[in-house]
Amino acid sequence: MGQGDTSRDTAALLRHLNNYLREHPVTGPAGHSYISNEPRPTAVRPGLPINVRIIEHIDRTVAEVAAYTREANPRAEPLPENVEDVYRWCTENTLHAPEAVQQRREVLEYKHLLEHTVVAGNASIIRPHRCPECRTFGLMWDRMKQVIVCTNAECVDEDGLSTTVSFARLAHEHVAARKRIRDVSAT
Repeated sequence: MGQGDTSRDTAALLRHLNNYLREHPVTGPAGHSYISNEPRPTAVRPGLPINVRIIEHIDRTVAEVAAYTREANPRAEPLPENVEDVYRWCTENTLHAPEAVQQRREVLEYKHLLEHTVVAGNASIIRPHRCPECRTFGLMWDRMKQVIVCTNAECVDEDGLSTTVSFARLAHEHVAARKRIRDVSAT
């Protein structure tokens, strides 16, 4: 997957999340969340016709991309109106930035690719990545805690708890490894 592919894939996932809200409006107080077999209290007010968690995710994503872009290029053009165009806008406004700044953009885009995929319900994107601590393929998404954890029994923190990894760290490791491969291939 090349640099342009990540940007396209990330934008496509953001577009999917944004469109999903319109195509699948929430019709009850439970929203798009998991519904257990437990009895539920009667809703006092009707539920929102949208999934607020996804809207907050989209807003955070756009704000993070905008902040990064404006930090890298204070004279960036105005933010596009369509959320799915935010990655194109970011790339266009940081195209001539130093290599380190562009690598940060790649990390941000890949981090968002991971986050969008998990928010869309596909946590299997985490499994093919190595744990940054023990280098094994033992990473999993813990739905209950909403974190990435290493399942290697020997990969624990000082309290004996499973190592957790942030999306940002996982994205940084992935992009850095991809850069090392490009650098080796170029020589």
